Amino acid sequence: MLLSLDALKETPSQTAGPYVHIGLMPNSCGIEGVYADDLGSVMVNDKTLGARIAISGRIFDGAQTPVRDAVLEIWQADHTGLYNSPSERRGTADPNFTGWGRSATAAEDGVFRFETIKPGRVPFKDGRMMAPHITVWIVARGINIGLHTRLYFPEEAEANAVDPLLLRIEHRARVETMIATRTGQDYTFDIHLQGPSETVFLDI
Repeated sequence: MLLSLDALKETPSQTAGPYVHIGLMPNSCGIEGVYADDLGSVMVNDKTLGARIAISGRIFDGAQTPVRDAVLEIWQADHTGLYNSPSERRGTADPNFTGWGRSATAAEDGVFRFETIKPGRVPFKDGRMMAPHITVWIVARGINIGLHTRLYFPEEAEANAVDPLLLRIEHRARVETMIATRTGQDYTFDIHLQGPSETVFLDI
């Protein structure tokens, strides 16, 4: 006998709403006293190992207007390629590096910023080594499901050329949308939600 689906109706989907950045990062919006620091705003301390880097950029909508109320989260390995996670079985990650960060786009100019370290290489599920990368998740008003992409490093051209995920991108010209630009130890990573420069987003 088939089970009636009347009791298993899908929950209606909702967008993140216009207040997601306020709820997740109140200090960045001038709402103080909820947290001493917004969760994820600090990834490193004075004992963190690895090369310090800064990542900043903006999110552009289809009209090429900066999105000023978005929140981004990043996940990455430490400088040796180990994750600060209970599921990490290859070794022990740097305890002074969180491996996770969160940043809101600024209301004034739409810029987000992370201060972190450059990650090491990690293996793909089949054992091939992936290029150093940072996973990026974006949520904002009008986005039903958070968008995932990756940031790769321009100086890692050789590793990028054999990265298992980048090799899966059919239209090779679009690979560039996942590679940051570099100035010294600072990287710029602009994200385009729509249009001819749309960033590659991953279905994960």
